[in-house]
Amino acid sequence: MTPAEIKLKRTDAILQELIPEAISQLGDARLHELDVIEVRCAKGRSDAKVYLDPHDYSEAERNAFLKQLRKARPVIEDYCMKDQGWYRCPKLAFIFDDQLQKTQQIEALFKQIEGEKHDES
Repeated sequence: MTPAEIKLKRTDAILQELIPEAISQLGDARLHELDVIEVRCAKGRSDAKVYLDPHDYSEAERNAFLKQLRKARPVIEDYCMKDQGWYRCPKLAFIFDDQLQKTQQIEALFKQIEGEKHDES
């Protein structure tokens, strides 16, 4: 692993710790229940994608959360900058991570196919 990759991973880990802290300090109590799954910075560390746990939120709830997070983004970035003493913070983009749901759907399909094979035998 190169020094640049190590620095990038370190930044990811720091942001993954700081973003939930920053969100918990916001005035909107609804945002406090959001869980950060992962943070991935771009190579130049100018942008970062923040993956959130979708739980069982409806599409309307997700959109409301994302709208609130877009409004609070400067405050969250400022919190991270001040905590770490950075000159600038990566621009954060919040995304709900549906990967777990997709994986579960695929596994359910495989189980269904396997069940059909046993029925044919």
